[in-house]
Amino acid sequence: MQLKYPERLKLANTPTPIQLLERLSEKLGCRLWIKRDDLTGSATSGNKIRKLEYTLARAKQQGADTIITCGGVQSNHCRTTAILGAQLGFKVHLLLRGEEPREHQGNLMLDQVAGASISYFSPRYYNSRFDFIRSEVVADYKSRGMKPYFITTGASDATGVWGYVTATEEIANQREVSFDHIVTATGSGGTQAGLTMGCSIYMPETNVLGMAVCDDEAYFQKKVLDDLRAWSELYKQPVDMDQLSVNVCDRYIGPGYAKAGREIFKCIELVARTEGIILDPVYTGKAFFGMLAEIESGNLTGENILFIHTGGIFGLMAQPSEYQQNRQQ
Repeated sequence: MQLKYPERLKLANTPTPIQLLERLSEKLGCRLWIKRDDLTGSATSGNKIRKLEYTLARAKQQGADTIITCGGVQSNHCRTTAILGAQLGFKVHLLLRGEEPREHQGNLMLDQVAGASISYFSPRYYNSRFDFIRSEVVADYKSRGMKPYFITTGASDATGVWGYVTATEEIANQREVSFDHIVTATGSGGTQAGLTMGCSIYMPETNVLGMAVCDDEAYFQKKVLDDLRAWSELYKQPVDMDQLSVNVCDRYIGPGYAKAGREIFKCIELVARTEGIILDPVYTGKAFFGMLAEIESGNLTGENILFIHTGGIFGLMAQPSEYQQNRQQ
């Protein structure tokens, strides 16, 4: 397939390196590699910036002056959008799922530092009335003569797919070996959608495995395919959906989204102390733990496995008490 990429803003520090995790590889009996997308920026580190390069370019094309987006209180996507919005001259309004905490830490603190407007909603109200919330906020900005552009959770939509289609081409151009598997955390589905399409084009020998951090296998299989159908339609890319394999593992979600048990914090410590790389308890820690468990059980086999480090260090910094509590258990 010959792709014609849409307009993109160059916002991320790419290409990010691919490193061999030597000491962990020795223990596992396979070569485990990591794509350091935690190095895409400083305060904008992680996977979200890749998707926002295309999404914010589309917003600029449409003449927007205000970005409205949404997520959890500790959303990496909202943090990245707030900072990039300030960089590009957009007003940013965040619709956050959850009560306002007494102390503002991690991503939320950076949202405020970057000057984003923030509205908080109880999870029940947010989940049941989100379409109403969004339409009301958008209408309010329009009534004031502004031009709002809404970005869905995680920028995981037809436009956001391009972020990890591009990243897959980057991997194909810089890899030293052929990867049997690419493993990524899956939280809103957009990163896995881009990797799935990208691998089908640039690395058809490579399987993509999404480690769910919320929802279940069936949900993410549908979400990834829905995003890819929308991408195919919007950008006139012919795709045979029946030829795409969407693989999701939902066995390591634990007690719920953004909730991690002792085993996840121990995994974070293991990777930090063995390889000097910091994971987080919401996305990468759960995904890495699940990947290790699948390798050790024999469910995930291959000579070379690549893990996508999608960032999230600020999410770890927002859970100091949880970390200390689990260390002492």
